Amino acid sequence: MNRTTRRQLLSASALVALTGTAFGRSFRNGLPWSPNEAYPPSPITPRAWQFFSPDEVAAVDAIVDRLIPSDDLGAGGREAGCTVFIDRQLAGPYGVHDGLYMDGPFPPNPLPSQGLQSPVTPRQQYRQGLAALSAYCKATYAGRVFASLSHEEQDALLTAMEKGEAKLPGYDGRSLFAAIYANTIEGYFADPVYGGNRDMVGWKLVGFPGTRYDYRDVIDKPNQPYMLPPVAMQGRPAWGQLP
Repeated sequence: MNRTTRRQLLSASALVALTGTAFGRSFRNGLPWSPNEAYPPSPITPRAWQFFSPDEVAAVDAIVDRLIPSDDLGAGGREAGCTVFIDRQLAGPYGVHDGLYMDGPFPPNPLPSQGLQSPVTPRQQYRQGLAALSAYCKATYAGRVFASLSHEEQDALLTAMEKGEAKLPGYDGRSLFAAIYANTIEGYFADPVYGGNRDMVGWKLVGFPGTRYDYRDVIDKPNQPYMLPPVAMQGRPAWGQLP
């Protein structure tokens, strides 16, 4: 029995498909289509805020900048776009816990295996928590808000919130700290398409290659540094530039 190889089948199909002369076309300044264009996420740009008020932006900017300060290793939380990431997450399904069961009862001391047990959504948590933080700062620091405090004062207050020692009026400072801390880390290391990790600074810091599709050139070289720059879901900026 004659066996047809896959290469022969593809070659024959190509010959059948050709009904005339083939023409080539050259493209400059990038390709005329988008990668992964079937269902691509829309890239987030740091334009108008979708959830935060100007005062909330100032407070969150200051907080993320103390949680991840800029240094010789790279950009801090503010420069990396963590506030933009959090703002867009709160404005989307995450902000209202879309897809989660949000009816009671909510046990006061849930087991770790029970997961989230709270009627408060992330939007409510940030809005109420930041308002309580502002009131606490004004009462404690002679009318100043968090963004106007010195770095030493900000660090001391965040430490007190983390330990549960800062008693915010009508809100749990520890839960507010935990939420912003977790979301800041997510924003610093998430794909840049979601607004944070600007210029892939978080990935460069830890040596994460991103969503690069091919590792055949390094898979047989264990324990050697990976030298290629990271790639995001929307590629790399350099790919759209002329050589």
